[in-house]
Amino acid sequence: MRKSLHAGVLALGLLAAGCGGAEEGGTAGSITADQVKASPTSYESPAASPTAGAAKVDLGETKIGKVLVGADGRTLYLFEKDKDGKSACSGDCATAWPPYVTDGKPEAGEGVKEGLLGTTEREDGTKQATYNRHPLYYYAKDTKAGDVLGHDIEGFGAEWYAVNADGKKAKG
Repeated sequence: MRKSLHAGVLALGLLAAGCGGAEEGGTAGSITADQVKASPTSYESPAASPTAGAAKVDLGETKIGKVLVGADGRTLYLFEKDKDGKSACSGDCATAWPPYVTDGKPEAGEGVKEGLLGTTEREDGTKQATYNRHPLYYYAKDTKAGDVLGHDIEGFGAEWYAVNADGKKAKG
């Protein structure tokens, strides 16, 4: 597990420097596995390892309105390819879209509906936070609170969207 986690962090660096993403006011188009491997830069993501204890989900302000954010204030996304509360994102996909993993039941911040929070087990055995049965992910190109570069783009076979407090795709 540790070896694959290290490889995942390294691969995030490749993605952060080399893959296309949405810029201010635009969308990224499609993301491919080749773009994940495009550059030798290193990038450390807080999503690369489980949180100590339960993950916290808050609401954060972005240019598209209030959306779910992780403990670090970075935007959380849903993947339309996920079905029945199970993640369909692994390998290169999980490098580009790191799952928001947790050691326990996620905690609801102000404005977040506790009853919509849950977890799903990933194929590697880790627990991923869910909201309204949508597994939650970061986008590797979002580097700070308020970034929504992964909103309304296609990658790995389906669309990605920031999540609103009702557990649906954010408008914007």
